Amino acid sequence: MGTLGRAIYTVGNWIRGTGQALDRVGSLLQGSHRIEEHLSRHRTLMNVFDKSPLVDKDVFVAPSASVIGDVQIGKGSSIWYGCVLRGDVNNISVGSGTNIQDNTLVHVAKTNISGKVLPTLIGDNVTVGHSAVIHGCTVEDEAFVGMGATLLDGVVVEKHAMVAAGSLVKQNTRIPSGEVWGGNPAKFMRKLSDEEIVYISQSAKNYINLAQIHASENSKSFDQIEVERALRKKYAHKDEDYDSMLGITRETPPELILPDNVLPGGKPVAKVPSTQYF
Repeated sequence: MGTLGRAIYTVGNWIRGTGQALDRVGSLLQGSHRIEEHLSRHRTLMNVFDKSPLVDKDVFVAPSASVIGDVQIGKGSSIWYGCVLRGDVNNISVGSGTNIQDNTLVHVAKTNISGKVLPTLIGDNVTVGHSAVIHGCTVEDEAFVGMGATLLDGVVVEKHAMVAAGSLVKQNTRIPSGEVWGGNPAKFMRKLSDEEIVYISQSAKNYINLAQIHASENSKSFDQIEVERALRKKYAHKDEDYDSMLGITRETPPELILPDNVLPGGKPVAKVPSTQYF
């Protein structure tokens, strides 16, 4: 840092210090009615030891998710709100187009009763439902893990297999392709239908589209959010009959139309109407 850089840095420190001092004075004046805002030190991507996450640029990682250590995530995948992927004592690999839904925990095994060192490997176009636990196991391409399911060390879920919601899959269990397993402990229930196999693939595609919407919303500036909030308030509770009486035609501003590829069917979605008069 040169002389000019050090001077600018010093001035920045003074300004920040002044702002913090003013905030403290304001808090004292407000007394017991004050609301203190604390800085969150949460990091969505975090190194541990000498390991750091490798995440494709097209991945959506929700702001409240945590991807830690030796974790690799492929193109088009999504890690949703409250998820933890902790690759500290071994590695985690998530393929392309896979969705790990809200509050799911993915971890690995360095040691266990079987004496195996197990990473967690999740393939392409996999759907993992909300609040699942995936620990030291393998989930192959286009498999489906239901909400609240727990997969213990050494489990293998083969391609086009499904684990029912709330199931507990015991260590070293292999769930064959085309089968549904469920219960505690999980056991074979039935074969998947052709329609269900298609649904697994479609579910992954739907989440790729949905992730784009959430990524777009999370990237908005404060000013954009405030403008949209004002527009929604302005046009709330206005129906077609109301507009007809006033002689109003509503059109959607281009900046508020989602891209054609965001939702299934390729139809733009109007979020907030604008107004034009005849």
